[in-house]
Amino acid sequence: MSEKNTTVIAVANHKGGCGKTTTVVNLSAEFAKMGLSVLVIDLDPQANASLHIGKKHPSEIVVTCAELLLSEIERLPLAIQTETNIEGVSLIYGSLALGKTEDELKDYAPRPSEELRDKIKPLHGIFDVILIDCPPSLKLLTSNALAAATHLIVPVESGSQYGMYGVTDLMKLVDKIHRINPGLQLIGALLIRHDERQTVCKLIEASAREQIGKLINIRIPSSTKVNQSAIAQMSLHALDRSSKVAREFRRLAEYLAEHLDLLGSPKND
Repeated sequence: MSEKNTTVIAVANHKGGCGKTTTVVNLSAEFAKMGLSVLVIDLDPQANASLHIGKKHPSEIVVTCAELLLSEIERLPLAIQTETNIEGVSLIYGSLALGKTEDELKDYAPRPSEELRDKIKPLHGIFDVILIDCPPSLKLLTSNALAAATHLIVPVESGSQYGMYGVTDLMKLVDKIHRINPGLQLIGALLIRHDERQTVCKLIEASAREQIGKLINIRIPSSTKVNQSAIAQMSLHALDRSSKVAREFRRLAEYLAEHLDLLGSPKND
């Protein structure tokens, strides 16, 4: 019996409010519905993914990402919470302490960008998919996510004139991380809050294609359901599976499952 391959997807963009957490939460739910075993790693000090998925408040958790990054690998089992608000999805919590972790990693770790990769190595072959929610910065936490990932999705806020602000800096960081993680593959930009009737959305789409190089051919529309699902601590699928935004996340998960061969189906290339 061959060992299960684990796909590690970092969802990164240092612009805040561009849909990183929404993407991670809803992809995790859709993948779990497919029968995949899923782990979410919340690397954001704001811990919004943890507040959405987790049954406890991050302050109640003894081993969050902050402690895991700075401790011995033996603490890994304590960090993984299997009981969450989304069936089939496990969680390693984020916490406010991650803000300090970056400074401590610089002083403590011989290879500060590679701590997460080393810490989650034992999980390869246990989970089908690991999704990493990155903070809105290009500092050491995001570097750790990119160094640990096999794949990268860049959410872009399509409805904002500032949606592409600083994306070239992110792509420069990706190039730099390729030195320590040459296998990292860019899946593409994911347009969030997209309305093809709006000129600004068309301009952002063209700019994302040019600056990021790849565009995922699925568009996530604006919806009040996104905030409703976060408040209710539910996935969009559980809140209203027939809503357009839930359908598009389902399409995204199906596309990724096929594109990344997550279900282990034979390829006919």
